[in-house]
Amino acid sequence: MSGAASGEGGSGDPAARWGRWKLLALGLLSASSVLAAAPGAGAMSREEKRRLGNQVLEMFDHAYSNYMEHAYPADELMPLTCRGRVRGQEPSRGDVDDALGKFSLTLIDTLDTLVVLNKTKEFEDAVKNVIKDVNLDNDIVVSVFETNIRVLGGLLGGHSVAIMLKEKGEYMQWYSGELLHMAKQLGYKLLPAFNTTSGLPYPRVNLKFGLRSPEARTGTETDTCTACAGTLILEFAALSRFTGTSIFEEYARKALDFLWEKRQRNSNLVGVTINIHTGDWVRKDSGVGAGIDSYYEYLLKAYVLLGDDRFLERFNTHYDAIMRYISQPPLLLDVHIHKPMLNARTWMDSLLAFFPGLQVLKGDIRPAIETHEMLYQVIKKHNFLPEAFTTDFRVHWAQHPLRPEFAESTYFLYKATGDPYYLEVGKTLIENLNKYARVPCGFAAMKDVRTGSHEDRMDSFFLAEMFKYLYLLFADKEDMVFDIEDYIFTTEAHLLPLWLSTTNQTMSKKNTTTEYMELDDSNFEWTCPNTQILFPNDPMYAQSIREPLKNVVDKSCPRGVARVEESFGSGPKPPLRARDFMASNPEHLEILKKMGVSLIHLKDGRVQLVQHAIQAASSLDAEDGLRFMQEMIELSSQQQKEQQLPPRAVQIVSHPFFGRVVLTAGPAQFGMDLSKHNVGTRGFVATSKPYNGCSEITNPEAVKEKIALMQRGQCMFAEKARNIQKAGAIGGIVIDDNEGSSSDTAPLFQMAGDGKNTDDIKIPMLFLFNKEGNIILDAIREYESVEVLLSDKAKDRATIFKDLEMENLDQKSSENDSHKQRPEETSASQDLSLASQEPEGDGSSDVTHLDSLSPVDADSDSISISNQESCITEIHEANVQETESTELVNQPQEQSQTETDSSSNVNWDNKVQPMESILADWNEDIEAFEMMEKDEL
Repeated sequence: MSGAASGEGGSGDPAARWGRWKLLALGLLSASSVLAAAPGAGAMSREEKRRLGNQVLEMFDHAYSNYMEHAYPADELMPLTCRGRVRGQEPSRGDVDDALGKFSLTLIDTLDTLVVLNKTKEFEDAVKNVIKDVNLDNDIVVSVFETNIRVLGGLLGGHSVAIMLKEKGEYMQWYSGELLHMAKQLGYKLLPAFNTTSGLPYPRVNLKFGLRSPEARTGTETDTCTACAGTLILEFAALSRFTGTSIFEEYARKALDFLWEKRQRNSNLVGVTINIHTGDWVRKDSGVGAGIDSYYEYLLKAYVLLGDDRFLERFNTHYDAIMRYISQPPLLLDVHIHKPMLNARTWMDSLLAFFPGLQVLKGDIRPAIETHEMLYQVIKKHNFLPEAFTTDFRVHWAQHPLRPEFAESTYFLYKATGDPYYLEVGKTLIENLNKYARVPCGFAAMKDVRTGSHEDRMDSFFLAEMFKYLYLLFADKEDMVFDIEDYIFTTEAHLLPLWLSTTNQTMSKKNTTTEYMELDDSNFEWTCPNTQILFPNDPMYAQSIREPLKNVVDKSCPRGVARVEESFGSGPKPPLRARDFMASNPEHLEILKKMGVSLIHLKDGRVQLVQHAIQAASSLDAEDGLRFMQEMIELSSQQQKEQQLPPRAVQIVSHPFFGRVVLTAGPAQFGMDLSKHNVGTRGFVATSKPYNGCSEITNPEAVKEKIALMQRGQCMFAEKARNIQKAGAIGGIVIDDNEGSSSDTAPLFQMAGDGKNTDDIKIPMLFLFNKEGNIILDAIREYESVEVLLSDKAKDRATIFKDLEMENLDQKSSENDSHKQRPEETSASQDLSLASQEPEGDGSSDVTHLDSLSPVDADSDSISISNQESCITEIHEANVQETESTELVNQPQEQSQTETDSSSNVNWDNKVQPMESILADWNEDIEAFEMMEKDEL
């Protein structure tokens, strides 16, 4: 690693190398202590740190106890419905469910977290439950990657801390290696996946039947992600070292060797997806996020744990390529492995948030601080890190499944710099989790960070990693029952003891890398960094790096150091942006020509743009031209999406929810526009009679001044709205009658009008899928009076109750005048005092679905733009082959349906997905999203 003292080699005695690594860790801690206490550094008091640490413990107890009470022995907790997620009993979430194997996933994943949080008694009980209840011989197909990092890693981490506690003499005296025995059993169940000529494992395996047999229902796949095949060495090697059975480490090493051999030799980068039989790259884009991330992480950590120089040499080679091509501080942008100077996309995924932490272990502190600060600014804007966001920091994929990678990097940066700023960052994470994700039965993933709506999901990694890193961030050494520096963290934050490096060494440590490839390693350092050089005792050091990035989210996208200098200095003008382009501007046309972009006027009035990189004035201009084309495609996609209304939120504000449960709701194209009213509409819910709301309401006294619940079907949505409005309802919620439908798995649903003028409908109307609707119905059955808030996005709980107090005061002040109003006026306008009476549309024509857009001309190879300020793109294979980087993004879960409600027998499969027909050749980003959902990398 960089900054090393001269004269020390990298191979040497494993015990000495372990000692050097531990000194690095202790050096980080000592630097932390010095800086945290430095005058003027704004150090957090010990009392405040202790308070926040205790708060983390309380939050963990809330999540863990609810899992054990409501979900165990199921794999995961569903925190909104307070029950366990059992595979096959809930609607399929696709590849995401491959992590579930009916083996009490969350409990196993949480074992060593219990010990880190000093819950040794609970750990002992948990181990007994795992030994007694968990079955690893289920007839179920699981992800090899997920099962390795979560279950095998969880069992090994549990075994590691169990034998440590037993040695201390107070707990686990009865323990005889039962978790290790289970880990070995599971290891053998995963080995059939490696039955390929390449040594790369199949992505899935049947726990009971292995591969290929009819019962196995697997063994036919051809592709896997790089991280899926390259994130095995820590767990498999630890299993070999613990048990003395070398086969596990050998198989994991073979997979890593093959990936290394298949790297692109000119760029030294690897792609996202590889064919497990031929070694051909299926997806040739490369980054540090989803699909690749933990491959890089395990190369460095394998050197630390196993002491093999080959792993460090490979990591250094890849890292040099990453910093040369992918790193554009503070951004980390995907590139093509064959043309690494060309960006592959204009957005980043949240999984790259681990990378600053890895850079700390590498010893490259400055870019770690820069990227971390950029990510933090995105979090401050959206409360959580969106699953993906664009280079100008707009939301690309709005979900946030409570991922822990940012907390991980925050912990390592604090240990590296000692800057109390990172304690404040951790405090923000704690506050946001409690404020926006906490629900009565645990913590719920965010369905949409823009609205604050929830998913009925609490992944096992939330307990395994998030609370571990947050607690360690605020814990002092005396707060721990063991020395955390004696262990290395896996990618799932499981603890493996460093002494494994000297135990049952089954592989040669000889540096044989150069026997089959040529590398110039003269620039590589082979020892751990000198912490006094890396982290000077200057409390302003990290701040000076962060300061220029404080407002980065609110400015235009920085694109590398040179681009940042241009945008803030007097250098050359930044390249033309797609959003600024006008086909009638001569200056813009000249810039296009310089970038190798041709403009052709078509007979129908449209304009075609075609880029030929070889016609560009320079390689930099060609790169700018490609970016311009990418931006134009993104702009077109965004404009098409903007024709759709965003999701809305239904927030349960009454006891015992108090605003903690937020449900994703579909909007209506008529009635009150909730996006124009900060307060929203708040009221108790009542079921209409008839329940379908398709005729005059027979219980007007029940729905008057309330939000009426209705079932989908039998008539048009607008008719339902008119009927409940006439009965005095202040809002309406239509609940889907399709059993099991959920916003987790179905596209956003929009309620259309009836083709007539709907200006008469003044109340807000929202649509809930069956699963979300049942949450409200169940609450009514249990608590009778249930109050909800209909809004464009979830409100802060303090704001909700402040608004309630104001409403009560307003109501009292107006009671004396209420007799002057006609009854029908009172019932119709109770919560509409702030509502605009302007019509939301002329309502005079039928709804035009997006799939009515012109289909793609399959013979064209161009991008076409109409009327200068909006573009309709036509993207075709010929253009893709030429540029190798043009992408158009489509996210299935953010597509929307625009429907009228005319029959209860709705064909659910006939969903409006207009982008599919337009973007038939552009599935690459969809695959990337599915891979992200599948793998918590």
